[in-house]
Amino acid sequence: MRRILLIWTALAALAVLACIAGVLTGSASLGASDSLHALISPDLPGHAVLLQLRLPRVANGFAVGALLGIAGALLQVLLRNPLAEPYILGLSGGAAIGALVALSLALTAAGVTGCAALGSALSLALLLIIARREFRGVSHDTAPERLILCGVMLAALWGAVLTLALSLSPQGRISAMIFWLMGDLAGANQGVFAWAALVVVVVGAVQDAPRLNLLARGDDIAASLGVNVGALKLRVVIYSALAAGASVALAGTIGFIGLIAPHLVRVLWGNDQRMLLPAAGLLGAALVVTADVLARSAIAPQQLPVGAVTAVVGAPIFLSLLLRARK
Repeated sequence: MRRILLIWTALAALAVLACIAGVLTGSASLGASDSLHALISPDLPGHAVLLQLRLPRVANGFAVGALLGIAGALLQVLLRNPLAEPYILGLSGGAAIGALVALSLALTAAGVTGCAALGSALSLALLLIIARREFRGVSHDTAPERLILCGVMLAALWGAVLTLALSLSPQGRISAMIFWLMGDLAGANQGVFAWAALVVVVVGAVQDAPRLNLLARGDDIAASLGVNVGALKLRVVIYSALAAGASVALAGTIGFIGLIAPHLVRVLWGNDQRMLLPAAGLLGAALVVTADVLARSAIAPQQLPVGAVTAVVGAPIFLSLLLRARK
């Protein structure tokens, strides 16, 4: 337990450093002392910048990164595939479709989050149905690659649907919708729902972590040790869908965080789900906030979509892992 606490403390410190960098980074030049004074002094000009722009953006990035990191870890246990993550398997695309439907119906922020979670859950359910039919008679060695292929094809389908939706949208809203779909952390009004979803997912996933350790060893072993495998898998689907849906509703589709964060934690410290799930959330939060700092500073004062930055880093890592798994 001491080792787990040390890992969590180190990752929490890394996330805090990333958040501090996020608060200090922006078009308005504010040093650490100036930011501290502006934070506690409403009369200073930087006060509004910090409270209305930077702090909400950093909080959004933390919540989104933690949700994606935990969602990736849960999907990798559920599917027993280290390459599984919401973006690659099409969950983010399904959530984006649900969010766009809610936005077109002018629903509230809670409604957008709920529709995004529903779209994510339906996408995961469709993937599991396709995979179950596809894997009959398939050897264990080739099944993971086929699962990833099914997920990539599903993500491509959702991408085509999103493209059609954008082509039918009013001309004045297309640029904003595209920027949101590529990753935008400026939606301060919806951050509370992402944080609420994060609390629910963390509490539920941590409680199920011992049973997830058994599930990772196989359904038969978990069932023989008293685990209700069907109910556990259903909860994992709900947690994963809620995490992916809440992150997409807040910030659009930010890819590869759910792949990179759990993989790095697993390589460095092992596959104990009691340690891995919170650690993947903390590392995912640090990665998204850091990516947002790079997106805001690379070509300042212009901003890049956060999803573009994570894709530039994550795509080569995904390809290297895929080639390693094939070997």
